[in-house]
Amino acid sequence: MFGRLTSILRVEPLKNTGSVARDLLASERTFLAWARTGLGFIALGVALEKVEAFAAISPALLQLENNNTKLAAGVLVGSGSLCVAHGTQRYFSTMRMLREGMFRPNVPGVTLMAATCIGIAFAGTLLVLENDGGRKSIARRQATR
Repeated sequence: MFGRLTSILRVEPLKNTGSVARDLLASERTFLAWARTGLGFIALGVALEKVEAFAAISPALLQLENNNTKLAAGVLVGSGSLCVAHGTQRYFSTMRMLREGMFRPNVPGVTLMAATCIGIAFAGTLLVLENDGGRKSIARRQATR
């Protein structure tokens, strides 16, 4: 079983002419950066879900009203998964193109990632402001009692 798997994943060695080795190693580092970014988003989504679980146990502990953290956690996990998938696809397409002596800049991937990060930051800001407003209204209600 393991021998069969390694035979499927085996790659023929390439001649190191010009900058082939350097380019492939740079591509591997770029893939690892995409994977690290994606895993960071996924970890943040899981942590946010755990905060939401604590709020369900004791809502007074976190004083959250009209909680959208489940949606935010899902968006983060989904974005992280897409980031890892894009990095994997990009790595293999870059490897194929480098073998052919070509290279294509990653304009769509970088643009999509930047737009996703801006969207998540904007949604996070709205979530924080919404929860902060909820805490202030709870404090006002408790002060009038």
